[in-house]
Amino acid sequence: MNEHEQLVALCAKMGAAPAQAEVMATQLAKRADQLAVEREISRVEAMGHLLQLVVKGRSGEAPPGFEGGRPPGAKADGGGRVV
Repeated sequence: MNEHEQLVALCAKMGAAPAQAEVMATQLAKRADQLAVEREISRVEAMGHLLQLVVKGRSGEAPPGFEGGRPPGAKADGGGRVV
């Protein structure tokens, strides 16, 4: 099983529909390449970082820097959604 197939399987196992899992796997690989260059780290380190974010996000954890909340100047509609 190659990397893309492994990523697709992981995304699917975490609840993504098949088409969504394909897109997510492609995006993860592309972002890992970008992070490796931007941060001057290995692609393995970059992918590990991204996979940790995915797992934490899936479990509802917000890693440092991803606390959420409304962006400055954004308003919430009556249902609490940012508009």
